[in-house]
Amino acid sequence: MSTWVHIGPSVVASFLASLVEFVEALTVILAVGTVRGWRSALTGAAAGVLVLMVLVVALGQSLLQAPIVAARLLVGTLALLFGARWLRKAMLRATGVLPLHDENTVFKREATALLQAGVLRTRWDAVALATSFKIVMLEGMEVVFIVIALGASSRQMGPASAGAAAAFALVCGLGIVLHQPLAKVPENTLKYAVGILLCAFGTFWSGEGLGIEWPSGDLAILALAGGYLIVSQMLIVVCRRYRTRTPAVARTAPAATATDPPGHGVVRIWQEALGLFVDDGFLAAGVLAWIAATAVLTRAAMAGHVYMPGALFAGVALILVLSAGRAAMR
Repeated sequence: MSTWVHIGPSVVASFLASLVEFVEALTVILAVGTVRGWRSALTGAAAGVLVLMVLVVALGQSLLQAPIVAARLLVGTLALLFGARWLRKAMLRATGVLPLHDENTVFKREATALLQAGVLRTRWDAVALATSFKIVMLEGMEVVFIVIALGASSRQMGPASAGAAAAFALVCGLGIVLHQPLAKVPENTLKYAVGILLCAFGTFWSGEGLGIEWPSGDLAILALAGGYLIVSQMLIVVCRRYRTRTPAVARTAPAATATDPPGHGVVRIWQEALGLFVDDGFLAAGVLAWIAATAVLTRAAMAGHVYMPGALFAGVALILVLSAGRAAMR
C-alpha cells in the first residue's frame, strides 16, 4: 500500500503535468508546420526532445547519487515552489483575475507572427527550426523538472518517466489524427490538479529532508493533497464572492502579466528556468523562509516533532492564501 500511495500519485502528477506542457508545445509546432513547412518544424521539435531526454538522464543520475536526505530537501523545496506557483495561477484563473488559457488563441497568434516573418524558399527554414526547438525546450523544461523531482525523491526514475512518456505519446497521437490544437483538453483544471499534487509532494519531501516524521508514512501525501484542495477551494469561493460584491472600479486592476517572458535564445531559456519557481516574489520568499524556520524549530527544544508536520503545512498554506488572496482582491 505504501509503495502504491507513493508511486501512484507521482505517475499521475507526471502524466498530467506533461500532458499540459506537451499540448501547449503541440499548438506552436502545428502553427509552425502549417505556415512554414513540416520538415523544419518536426526537425526542430525532435532536436528539442532529444536535448530534454539527455537532461533527464544526466540530472536524474546526479540526484540519484546524492544523499537521500539532502536530495529530498532540495527537490522538495523546488517542487513546493513549483507547485505553489501553478496552484496560485490556477486559483487566480478560477476567480477571473487571470484569463483562461486558450489553445486556439495561441495558435492564431503564433501563425500570424510566423506569417509576418516571411516564408523562405529553402530546404531548411531557420525560423521554423528555431521556433519549434525553442517551444519544446521552454515547455519541456517543466516536464524535465517534474520527472527528475518525482523520480529522484523516490529513487525510481521509471514511474515518473513512464507517466511523461505516456503523455507524450498521447499528445503526438492526437496531433497526428486531429491535426489541430487540442483546445478541448481542460488545461486549466489539469494545472490546478497538478499544482495540488506537487504542493503535497513538495511539503512531504521537504519535511522528510528536515527530519520530520509524517504520521501514517506515505499516506500523508494524500492527506496533504486533500488539505491543499480544501484550502484552495475555500479561497476561490471567498475571492469570487468578494469580486462579485465589489465593483470593478473599486479595485486596483492588477498589472498585466506577460504570457511569454522577454528575451530570446539563451536569455529566454534562463528567464523561463527561473520562472519555473519564482512568479510572485512574496510567495517564493515566504515558502523559503517558512522552510528555514521549520528547520530551526524542528531542531530546537521549544518545538516537539509531533507538531511540526501540521506546522509545515499550515505555514505554506497560509503563505499561499495570502499571496493569491491579495492578488484576487485588488
